[in-house]
Amino acid sequence: MSQPSDWLVMGRIAAPFGVKGWVKIQTFSEDPGTLMDFESWRVGRGEQQTLYTVEAIQDHSNTLVAKLVGIDDRDAAYALRGQEISVARRDLPPPEENEFYWSDLIGLKAVNREGVELGRVDSLLETGAQDVLVIKGKREHLVPFIAAFVGKVDVAGGTIEVDWGEDY
Repeated sequence: MSQPSDWLVMGRIAAPFGVKGWVKIQTFSEDPGTLMDFESWRVGRGEQQTLYTVEAIQDHSNTLVAKLVGIDDRDAAYALRGQEISVARRDLPPPEENEFYWSDLIGLKAVNREGVELGRVDSLLETGAQDVLVIKGKREHLVPFIAAFVGKVDVAGGTIEVDWGEDY
């Protein structure tokens, strides 16, 4: 049986597209076309995951739309709305130096330069200007994921160093 870490969330199904079962995709990767390279996706939330074969996928006005095998009408497409799209980690290239898959950052312990643990990375936000780490501990910290605020990222060791005060 596969482990959750064997799969990386690469996007989510945003909405139905048309009446023949197509879905509109919100991608979470720097290159939205990355999802076009996969023949199948795991779709769902939490423990409820289903593997779907991608019948067709297209770039449509700066967004991706896809047709999944077995999703043949608008109602079936609507039922998938909001569900995450994951792909097998083994099918992805390893990240380049100083690049990370978001899912590898989730759960890392965030420690500031004074050695104070601020909490754990709960999620990331895509703001347009830069990605933002959402760190939850005694309080929530929103830390821009840029070199000025993020130091060493040790995925294997489970920590991320941030230049961020407890009271920011």
